[in-house]
Amino acid sequence: MTLITVQEQHLPGNSLEEKFEQALAWGFDGIELRSRGDFHFAGRLGDLKRAHAAGVVMPTACVDMTHFIGAFDESLREDAVRQLKSQISVMADIGGRGVMTPASYGMFSKRLPPFVPPRTEEEDTAVLVEALTTLGEHAASEGVEIYLEPLNRYEDHMINRLADGIRLLGLVGLPSVRLAPDTYHMNIEESDPAAALQEAVVHVGHIQASDSNRLEPGAGNIDWALFGATLKSIGYEGTVAVESRLSGPAEEVLPRVPSLLGRYL
Repeated sequence: MTLITVQEQHLPGNSLEEKFEQALAWGFDGIELRSRGDFHFAGRLGDLKRAHAAGVVMPTACVDMTHFIGAFDESLREDAVRQLKSQISVMADIGGRGVMTPASYGMFSKRLPPFVPPRTEEEDTAVLVEALTTLGEHAASEGVEIYLEPLNRYEDHMINRLADGIRLLGLVGLPSVRLAPDTYHMNIEESDPAAALQEAVVHVGHIQASDSNRLEPGAGNIDWALFGATLKSIGYEGTVAVESRLSGPAEEVLPRVPSLLGRYL
């Protein structure tokens, strides 16, 4: 069964229990957490454990940090790995499936000046393989997974297409390291998103959904019927999290999303 979740910042409520109640009322199956850096996520462990014990469904966490595993600065890369290891352990403690991260976000784009990054592609690859190997080994020891999200060419210069992610995961060689395709980024980068998903099937562990304009599903022009048919064709039974901006107040636009996605999943 595919779980349709929504990120926690869109849900009203003073606690995760209240947010989950609202998510269910809108038709969602659970909550995707946002895992901030500076060990903030670990500081929430008590509240997260209480929510888990109360039955709140929180299968995944989306990293929310200022720097990532592909940072040019070594100290920032090392810190990103430490933060993610902590977040992975938190998700294991609350019965989650895993944590997702991009290689980087907003750090460099080959499509914008100065066009030439300060590292070679080979150096980029070596940095990412080292980080993901460390994280994958830690995730495996905790019984959860780490998900790599390819971003579009304007937000990251390293991993843009699912094929880029597949190549990198092949170098890492750990089943605990998987891909987290995002429909918004795929709409920009993949000439045939359905075919890209089919080719990546064994590597896909989590999916994020937002429309072509980065708003909630249904507010743009992505073919959600094709998306659903593709997931069915590959036998996907993981999580699909709504990770988007909103076209209006959450209470007006989000209740339409589960019925839209659920119609095809």
